[in-house]
Amino acid sequence: MESLGERFTIRNLADMKSRINYWYSLLAMVLLIAGYPVMLHAQKISYAEPERDDTRRTNFEIIGKVGNNILVFKNNRTDNAISVYDNDMKLIERVKVDYMDDRWINVDFVPYSDHIWMIYQYQRKSVVYCMGVKLNSNAKRLTDPVELDTTRIGWSASNKIYTTVFSDDKQQIMIFKINSKNTRNFVFTTMLFNPEMQLQYKHRMNLPMEERNDYFTDFLLDNEGDMVFGKFVRKNGSDYISELKMIIKKASQEQFTTRDLSTKDKVLDEVKIKIDNTNKRYLFSALYYKQKRGNVEGLYSLVWDKASDTVMRESTLVFSDELRKQAKGTDANLRLAFNDYFIKNIIIRKDGGYILVGESMYTTSRGGAFNRWDYSYWNNPWASPLDYYYWSPYYNPWGSPWSRWGNNMATRYHAENIMILAFDKEGGVEWTNVIPKSQFDDDGDNLISNQVMNTGGELHFLFNLYERRTLLLNDQSISPDGKITRHPTLKNLDRGIEFMPRLGKQVSARSIVMPCQYRNYLTFAKIDF
Repeated sequence: MESLGERFTIRNLADMKSRINYWYSLLAMVLLIAGYPVMLHAQKISYAEPERDDTRRTNFEIIGKVGNNILVFKNNRTDNAISVYDNDMKLIERVKVDYMDDRWINVDFVPYSDHIWMIYQYQRKSVVYCMGVKLNSNAKRLTDPVELDTTRIGWSASNKIYTTVFSDDKQQIMIFKINSKNTRNFVFTTMLFNPEMQLQYKHRMNLPMEERNDYFTDFLLDNEGDMVFGKFVRKNGSDYISELKMIIKKASQEQFTTRDLSTKDKVLDEVKIKIDNTNKRYLFSALYYKQKRGNVEGLYSLVWDKASDTVMRESTLVFSDELRKQAKGTDANLRLAFNDYFIKNIIIRKDGGYILVGESMYTTSRGGAFNRWDYSYWNNPWASPLDYYYWSPYYNPWGSPWSRWGNNMATRYHAENIMILAFDKEGGVEWTNVIPKSQFDDDGDNLISNQVMNTGGELHFLFNLYERRTLLLNDQSISPDGKITRHPTLKNLDRGIEFMPRLGKQVSARSIVMPCQYRNYLTFAKIDF
């Protein structure tokens, strides 16, 4: 028979074991909760094996995720192909696009969840053909190539003639061309298609060009099939915008509607347009000056309401000294803080508010100071002299990344701090913040600048920085309330592989595909968040 003392000891031991188990369980739960944010932001990087034919001179376009595959178009001189990768970036097949003529000029893609439309141009004798073909998730043809339009030019063209734009919901596709033979009167031909590339409307319209220094902004298409763009004047070939006009071409109407956007006494920089399809508005944004060759004073914004066909809101944000210190650092000349900034992204929220992202970018040359004005033409290929018989704003939309900036001048490319501004639906400032960074490269701008990854709850900014002489991809995110989080350096970064973030493309809600340099080869990587 056990004594009272023995029973007490046994009970104490049992109770102690129970308490120890309880605290172990509690500690495990705490560690799990503490580690949850880390797991939430864990990334997986999948690399594609470099293909023998893909070098630094390869032109490419990341088409996107179609079905369960990732499709990338590649061009090496007259050789065209689409590489089909699985979800782990293993090459399934390299599909030759041998039905494109040797004298092909350009190609565009409209991707959907289970197929893509490839729209391409080529020249045969004195005729330029615009063709469309439907491809499946394995880049195999679902239809024969269909002739969409032709243009007789009478001479060998070096620039593309047709431009393709499509709406955010991809239910509207427009192909257009501009005949600029008469410099005082441009002739637009627009063709609006549905998602099956069936022609809905074909219109031909004249657009008077009052000044030889007339230029266009980006051309955009809203979800109702209406085209919108801006036309402005650069007086005497200057770098400043005056006489800004908004031009709308309704889907079913064979005419342009022009509206003067009076900027009063403000001198504007490059104008960016963003469509708010949810609220049926057009947002115009530009940095502004008080005088020519002055300093950037702030941000000019104008919201055009489609329903009332009038200006809904016009506002200016004067950059404060506090924001200038954030943007350029406390040791910089605050008056000059925004002189090398450009608007890079505008993200529209469903409630009508928006987030604007700018970045400091400039070039320096041997024996010379920084040059904003040359860099402005990198970012706005539409702003080029309109002196072609058939004018096109740019050639090679995926951007031949290794040959675009090739020249004999000793030029250094810089990309520095990122500015983020959040506005509410009334145009009021909710918050501002700056992500500090400093990047430069002497070979080009492929490895510098940043790419934005929108995961819904956060915006991730991906960019390269040197750490112990190694170029590593960094991730900093910003929350809806403007808080910046610096995440640990991405895992599984292979030595010798250098990312080109600004040329990447988000392919799903939580995945982005980026081109990479590996020795003299071009390859690709997919990052899953």
